[in-house]
Amino acid sequence: MDKFRRTDKDDVAFVGLTTMSDNVTHDASRSDGMNRVVFLLALSVFINYIDRSNLSIAAPLLQDELGLSNWQLGKLLSVFFWTYGCMQIPAGWLVDRFEVKWVFAAGFFVWSAATATTAILHGFAAWIVIRVILGIGESIAFPAYSKILGSDCFTESRRGFGNAAIMSGLALGPAVGMLVGGTVVGRFGWRPFFLVLGLGSLLWLIPWLAWMPSGTTSPAPASEHKVHILDIFRERSAWGTCLGQICINYGLYFLVAWLPSYLVRGRHLSMNQMGRVGGLIFFLAAVSAIVAGKLSDRWIAAGSSATQVRKASLGLGMTALGASLAAAAVAPDIAFIWALALAGVCLGINGAHCWAVTQTLAGPLVSGRWTGVQNFIGNFAGAFAPALTGHLLGRTGQFYWPFLVASIISWVGALSWVFAVGPIEPVDWERKTRRSHSVSRTTGVARP
Repeated sequence: MDKFRRTDKDDVAFVGLTTMSDNVTHDASRSDGMNRVVFLLALSVFINYIDRSNLSIAAPLLQDELGLSNWQLGKLLSVFFWTYGCMQIPAGWLVDRFEVKWVFAAGFFVWSAATATTAILHGFAAWIVIRVILGIGESIAFPAYSKILGSDCFTESRRGFGNAAIMSGLALGPAVGMLVGGTVVGRFGWRPFFLVLGLGSLLWLIPWLAWMPSGTTSPAPASEHKVHILDIFRERSAWGTCLGQICINYGLYFLVAWLPSYLVRGRHLSMNQMGRVGGLIFFLAAVSAIVAGKLSDRWIAAGSSATQVRKASLGLGMTALGASLAAAAVAPDIAFIWALALAGVCLGINGAHCWAVTQTLAGPLVSGRWTGVQNFIGNFAGAFAPALTGHLLGRTGQFYWPFLVASIISWVGALSWVFAVGPIEPVDWERKTRRSHSVSRTTGVARP
C-alpha cells in the first residue's frame, strides 16, 4: 500500500501542475479575449477609413453640385488632416493618462455622428466645420491602437500580426468604400451613403464595451509622467519614425484622396469601373498586410531581430511603392492598373510594420505619446498631399506631376526607415529621464 501513499513532495508537485494548468487556461482565455479585441480594432479602422475617404468617393458629384474648383476641393479634402494631425499629441496624452477603453469609445462616437450629420449639410462652410469635427473624433484612433498593441498583452512576435490586422482594416475601408460606395453613390446619391454609414457605425460600440476589458492597458503611473514630449524628440529614432511616417502617409493619402478622381477624370473610367479598380488596389493592400505581418512574426520567432525584420520590410516596401507610383503615371491604359496594384501591395507591407517599430521603441507606457507625436508630424503629409495635388492639377491639368512627387517622397521614406531609425529595441526611459532631470537641475533650466 505504500506505493499508493501520497507524500508532501507529491502534493507540491500536484499543486504545481494544477497552478500551471490554471495559468495556461488563463493565458489561453486572455489570448482569445485579446483576439476579439484585435478584430474590433481592425473593424474600427475599417470604418474609420471609409468615413475619412467617403468625401473623395463623392468628390466628382459633390464638385459639380457645389461648383467647386480643384483648389477648393483640395482644401476641403485637406482640412480633415490638419485637424486630425494637430489633435494627435493631445490624443496620445489622453490614452496614456486615462483608460483607453473609454477614451476610444468617446472618439468613435464623435466621428460616427459627424459622418451621419454630413448627409444633411449644404454649403462649403458647413462641410469645412464637419470635417474638422470628424478629424477631432478620429484623432484618438492610432494612439489607442498603439497603446493596446504595445501593451504587455502583445509580445514582439505577435505584434506584426496585430498591426497587420489594423492595416488590413485600413486598406479594406477605402476598398469597400470605393467598390460599394461608388456603386451606391452612383445609384442613390451621396447623402444616403453618408447617413447610413454614420448611423450604422454606432453599432460597433456595443461589442467594444462588452469585449474590451477594463484595466488591460493601465494608465501610466506618476513616475512615467516624467517622460515629456521633449524626451521623445531627443531620440534619433523618433525623428526617423516621424520622417518615415510623413513619407508613408503622403503616398497613402494621395491615393485615398485623389485616386477616385484620377480614375474618373484622368483615366476616364465610369463610377462603377472606378469602384472596382480602386477596390482591387486597397484589397491587395489588406491581403499583403496580413501576409507580411504573419511572415514577420515567424521571422522574429525564428530568431531574427526586430531591427532586421522591420527595416528590411520597410526599406523594400517604400522603394517598391515609389517605383510603382512612377510607373502608374506614365503607363498606358491597361498597364497602369498593374502598377497601381503593386502600389497597393506595398502599402500593405509598409502599414504592417511602421507602427510595430514605434510600439517596440516607446514601450507600453509611452507608446500613446510617441504615436501621437509621430502621427502629428506624419499627418502634415495628409494635409499637404490633397492640397498640393489639387494645386498641381490646377497648374498643369495632368496627374503626371502629382504621381512623380509621391514617388520621390516614397524613396525618401525608404532611406529614413533604414538609416535614420536606430536599433529597434525599447528605450530605457528611466535612465534617460533621470539623466535629463539631473542636467536640468544643474543648469537651472526648467523643462516643459
